[in-house]
Amino acid sequence: MRGTSAALQPPADAVKPVRHPDAPAPGELLGAHYAECFGCGGEQAHGLHLAARAGDGVSITAEFTVQPAHQGAPGLAHGGVLATALDETLGSLNWLLRTIAVTGRLETDFVRPVPVGTVLHLQAEVTAVAGRKIYSRATGRIGGPEGPVAVRADALFIEVKVDHFIDNGRPEEIQAAMSDPDQVRRARAFEVNP
Repeated sequence: MRGTSAALQPPADAVKPVRHPDAPAPGELLGAHYAECFGCGGEQAHGLHLAARAGDGVSITAEFTVQPAHQGAPGLAHGGVLATALDETLGSLNWLLRTIAVTGRLETDFVRPVPVGTVLHLQAEVTAVAGRKIYSRATGRIGGPEGPVAVRADALFIEVKVDHFIDNGRPEEIQAAMSDPDQVRRARAFEVNP
């Protein structure tokens, strides 16, 4: 990406990302990591309800429809919502690495306006890994996976322990997630947090 800051350039000793053997298969819908997540959760009335699918290698595709609640200027998606869609898509990549990670840095370029009602098609990939640092990039296109680029981003994610969420999250939500009788849902709530 042109104009990417030095902080988002992988160091010389970075390695090529490796898809975890237990990662979801290509084409598999990833689903929400947490029902209350603004990006992917189904229980957020005005959330993005972003749907991501595992791709080949360490890549994913995703899409979401820009709703009236997502607008900034009349009839156009709010830039913060578009940045959230990119962040959610990039964060979902960590499921393919089976790594718990959080956003350390996100640089977004807004290339063209995205009208309300548009389905934004997103594609993201991990480009390198260096210790706890995961480097990735994404694009969002209008009109289909090959449509014109509307937004793009480069990101740095940092691997963390699950304690990061337990120690820093609001106690009510942490306790509710940890008390969920569904063991899979309980684990996924803390699996990835874009």
